[in-house]
Amino acid sequence: QVQAVESGGGLVQPGGSLRLSCEVSGSIFRVVAMGWYRQAPGKQRELVADITNGGTTNYADSVKGRFTISRDTAKNTMYLQMNSLKPEDTAVYYCNKKRPPYWGWGQGTLVTLSS
Repeated sequence: QVQAVESGGGLVQPGGSLRLSCEVSGSIFRVVAMGWYRQAPGKQRELVADITNGGTTNYADSVKGRFTISRDTAKNTMYLQMNSLKPEDTAVYYCNKKRPPYWGWGQGTLVTLSS
């Protein structure tokens, strides 16, 4: 069973940066498109960035120009570099496949913006 484990969240001031990591068990990571999702309090989970196995990336308008998604196939790990963070970026961030059927959702990693 494939598992994706997120890490790297924390408390940061507006304008700050964080780098999230997503480690995936199994070689399937090499052939699937992956995505970073987030769920803010009281809102539905949304896809904020995705990357194909070939490295093509897409971003939600709300994070374009501030977030960068990348992947390291040798490490079975995906990253999300988040710069110029805003209060509205506060959420639990998850990683999973870009398209269903999804793997089981992990606990995510909490990103909190606080002044």
